[in-house]
Amino acid sequence: MEKKRTEARRDRGRATRRRLIEATARLCKERPGAEVSVAEIANAAGAFPNQVTYYFGSKDSLLVHAAFLGLLHDARRIERIGRHAPDAATFRRNVARAVLAMPSLPSVARALAAAISKPDLAPVVDRHLQLLFRQSERYVGQLVDARGWGSRRPLGVEARTFWSTALGAVLLVRAGAHGTVADLDLAGALTIHDEAEPLR
Repeated sequence: MEKKRTEARRDRGRATRRRLIEATARLCKERPGAEVSVAEIANAAGAFPNQVTYYFGSKDSLLVHAAFLGLLHDARRIERIGRHAPDAATFRRNVARAVLAMPSLPSVARALAAAISKPDLAPVVDRHLQLLFRQSERYVGQLVDARGWGSRRPLGVEARTFWSTALGAVLLVRAGAHGTVADLDLAGALTIHDEAEPLR
């Protein structure tokens, strides 16, 4: 009986955590760049404000979780775009263009900046980045195998290089660097190619 009660409490806790993350991601998407309060998050999630600190330690930690949830959702949409590419050159071009237009990138850039100034957030950011890298590596590996394409470097390095370039570009723009992400050749960060393409 006690075991069932413990499991029920865990299930309720997981559900509350998920609602808080999803509500935060939704609010950040609806109001990009605006400050979202703990009270607003709790209200949107049907939770209590003190549950934010109970489950996440701080609002900043919750914002990191929400930012990467949005990024992973966007990444799945990018994967669908990539699957429709008829050849590797189109894949590189379409994926790069779609990634730079992802609505979640500014929130993730804020999360990365927050982790620099608040070291306690670094493990949270790293956990989410590793998940993103693994998911991307698995996706590209499946696509390369199915299409008979190749990569000029290991797929793990390919995924990390691509996302590091994309996120770095957004951080630079947000920090006030001259230019926009449109000035970046993100497609050039990918080395996925098909047999018809000459090696450079």
